[in-house]
Amino acid sequence: MIRRAESSDAAALADLLTQLGYTTTSAEMTVRWQTIDAAKHFATFVALDGDAVCGMIGLSSLPSYTHNERVGRIVVMVVSQAWRGRGIGKGLVDAAEEYFRGEGIARMRLTTRTERSAAHVSTKGWASPKRACDSKRHSESASA
Repeated sequence: MIRRAESSDAAALADLLTQLGYTTTSAEMTVRWQTIDAAKHFATFVALDGDAVCGMIGLSSLPSYTHNERVGRIVVMVVSQAWRGRGIGKGLVDAAEEYFRGEGIARMRLTTRTERSAAHVSTKGWASPKRACDSKRHSESASA
């Protein structure tokens, strides 16, 4: 099942972000969540296995230099290591597409880091006229 994230998911979101390589405490995520949840053009969804949060996707929409309409962007997506390979990522992307359609957004972008080779495998078939996938090389100096 996939649903909108709630403030009570902060600890699970912190764990998922830590698995993604961004060490985050529950307290930090609680503070971040308050800002993200209040932001008009952001949305967060979680995947559940029973009551356990096993994945998340964070979305934003923004004006485009290249198109007249807003573009949706997958800002972050992660599936817990224990649940990978079960189609949860696809379900999260499907939820993102449904959300963006409901907002009148026809295009969405996904940006990945080249260090995430497993993630790149799952983006095969992603690109289409309404979807774009960019790979960006991340460096230590870029993250500072």
